[in-house]
Amino acid sequence: MSMLTPPGMGGKYRITGDVYPRMRRPHRRRRIILAAAASVVVLGAAGWGTLQLVDVFSGGEGRKTAAGKQADCKPAPKATTPPVAALPKPGQITVNVYNATPRSGLAKTTADELKKRGFKVGKVGNAPAAFDKKVPGAGLLLGAPTATKGAFPVLGTQLKGATTKTDTRGTADVDLIIGTAFKALTPKTAADAALVALTKPAPVPTGKC
Repeated sequence: MSMLTPPGMGGKYRITGDVYPRMRRPHRRRRIILAAAASVVVLGAAGWGTLQLVDVFSGGEGRKTAAGKQADCKPAPKATTPPVAALPKPGQITVNVYNATPRSGLAKTTADELKKRGFKVGKVGNAPAAFDKKVPGAGLLLGAPTATKGAFPVLGTQLKGATTKTDTRGTADVDLIIGTAFKALTPKTAADAALVALTKPAPVPTGKC
């Protein structure tokens, strides 16, 4: 054994001549460093995933503004209801009542009931030939184009299912032509409620946070 050979070391560690063994550092420290780095990466990924889940299930409540404060939830501006067009009152509407059915007496009884409900009654009689027995529904409201936003909605509350049509007349009166499916005018209580509803449109919903 050479004098350079440490005690207890022999075999492949035996030093002979001028050749010295290369002593390598153990790999234990490198493994510890790699394991620590991997743990940091795993923990970072887990934390990011947790934040994403919290954001999803909280509806974005976890988001913060750049100043570090949660964004204020401001209510949407209150919607304004457009003004309702002034509708004529029943006493301002003149109704001509015509019977287009084979049943006699309907024009007079209907006209009398409308008069009791505050409408002005004009002409009463059988329907013109152009409409006689040619109105299949409950009735037809006929008037000038301006009646579509005035007399038609008001008079329509008195006869459910009535259809409307315009002509070229230059007067403000309106024709109520009784159709073959006519049974009676809308009950007065229901008609009065419908008149009130015309002046009270449904409120416009406001936005929510």
